[in-house]
Amino acid sequence: MNTWWIKGMVVFLLLGSMLCFSNFEEKEDWGFYGHRRINRLAVFTLPPEMISFYKHHIEYITEHAVDPDKRRYATKHEAHRHYIDIDHHGTYPFPELPRDWDEALMKYTDVFALTESGDTIQLFGNEVMETTDYWLTLNGPDVKKHFRKDSIKVYKTVYADFFKEKIMPQYYEDDWIVECEDLNKFFKDQPIKLNCKGSYAKDELSGYGIIPWHLEKMYLRLVKAFKDKNAKRILQLSADFGHYVGDSHVPLHTTTNYNGQLTDQVGIHGFWESRLVELFSDEFDFFVGPADYMDYPSEKIWETVLRSHILVDSVLQIEKRLSQTFPQDQQFCYEQRLDLTVRTQCKDYAKAYHDQMRGMVEERFTKSIHTLGSFWYSAWIDAGQPNLKSLIREDVKKSDKEQKEQEEIEKKFNDKKIIGRQHDG
Repeated sequence: MNTWWIKGMVVFLLLGSMLCFSNFEEKEDWGFYGHRRINRLAVFTLPPEMISFYKHHIEYITEHAVDPDKRRYATKHEAHRHYIDIDHHGTYPFPELPRDWDEALMKYTDVFALTESGDTIQLFGNEVMETTDYWLTLNGPDVKKHFRKDSIKVYKTVYADFFKEKIMPQYYEDDWIVECEDLNKFFKDQPIKLNCKGSYAKDELSGYGIIPWHLEKMYLRLVKAFKDKNAKRILQLSADFGHYVGDSHVPLHTTTNYNGQLTDQVGIHGFWESRLVELFSDEFDFFVGPADYMDYPSEKIWETVLRSHILVDSVLQIEKRLSQTFPQDQQFCYEQRLDLTVRTQCKDYAKAYHDQMRGMVEERFTKSIHTLGSFWYSAWIDAGQPNLKSLIREDVKKSDKEQKEQEEIEKKFNDKKIIGRQHDG
């Protein structure tokens, strides 16, 4: 084991709670308690060339670990970056789900046209077309009815170019409009004219979560920030990236049954990733080792998501069995949190669940720390190993515009009106 890492961890342990846990009063989701801790500890996995910069800004890395959760109260585009209901897309290992973002969005975007006769027909979408490496075969009932053909075969690359130019730029718009003129050109070789008087597209992918693709984008942005030697951008992306890495290690962030709502286990999301961490994380072994270089970051992202998903059945089944054998009146207790009395899982019940999972929560939590440090390290390597020590004194304060945006996010967060999925609902 590298001596630089051992020395760093010794210093960290000596400083103890003064360095690490002074701001962990809030315990909400894997988020506020867990995400801050993951980000902070990941700093100590870094090599000497990086750790000076990250330690100098460790308070920023720690505090801003929760920014993505706060943005869930401010924008509708944030929530689906935290999860993927991967079981919606088939069965493990989900070979039909494209790992490439452009291809996945294209496959799961439905395109409709309103004809002159008043019919709405679906032209494209996962349910009405077959996809191969080179071809798209449009064989939906609307296509057959309108064009009077069993199917229409088009080159996959031709539609991909059309999709990237005409539809994908509208990703953050409320409505995705497709011009009839463009569709008519696309189908110009068909013997029957489309006669389109209106057309639109509908995203059927994002609602089921996009965390692996978002992590890939975040990684490339972090590499660019390192290349640009932009200290403020490096810190902002590093902190955000840590949040999504943490989420990707949580089994219940990878399933449609994300809060046990399909198995009469509502509340298990917070139980697994918040209550157990709150009660038992001080017993975790945080000697995770130094960060490793990742040759293929994208593969690591998908590997992490799939590994998390494999554990979903155990997370649910162990708690289900335990709830049927543990005394009912000893499963939930009331605790005082600041000025509030909250209903939560009793400590003995939580311990029984924790013990029966045999270290699962600790494994995913500590794995998050090492994986995060390795992503930071790999991005720095891929950027050409820029000198970060020269960036330590760079001004990383928010501009007036950025500060105003942050204040608006804080205001909406304090209003507690979340946009999108509420895990603990």
